[in-house]
Amino acid sequence: MEGKTPVTPKPLTPSQKQLVKRQLELEHWKKHSKHLRSRNVITGLAIGAFVVGLFSYTILSVKQEKIMDDIDGEAKIVIMKGPRTGANS
Repeated sequence: MEGKTPVTPKPLTPSQKQLVKRQLELEHWKKHSKHLRSRNVITGLAIGAFVVGLFSYTILSVKQEKIMDDIDGEAKIVIMKGPRTGANS
């Protein structure tokens, strides 16, 4: 190595440091995006199943409540008419 002076690398400027950092972050996201996407899909399906279950439960409860109101109405009519005995028929 006669006649050649050793080349020392120049220190990076702040913008170059930021560029290197962003490139490393991009590589990280490229590697892990598939795993993250699958977890997001599973989470979305779980939330969707919960919402559908809650909606179904609510609709079922309202239907049962309506049926109970109908039964209560019939019971009120029977009570207002009074019992059928030989004395009041």
